[in-house]
Amino acid sequence: MTLPPAIFSMANTKSAAKRARQTQRRALRNRQVLSRIRTLGKRAGNANPQIGDISAFISAIDQAAKRGIIHRNAAIRRKARLGRVRATAAK
Repeated sequence: MTLPPAIFSMANTKSAAKRARQTQRRALRNRQVLSRIRTLGKRAGNANPQIGDISAFISAIDQAAKRGIIHRNAAIRRKARLGRVRATAAK
């Protein structure tokens, strides 16, 4: 995982510079996880998803909520909406 170049660090201390680097790494990781969730959500919401798409989507949401990338209630809401869409599509 390569970090994008630092825009401009205003850190006055070594510890502040380290926190800025850590924040940058975490933001990159969080962006990747959220992008994956959006991609899996599009696949799972299709008219005829593959067998593992829905379970992969739910698993990714649960992992992101566990790590604090998305809020626990947001994870529950996304899974509920998916279930509602799947139920209406099955009718």
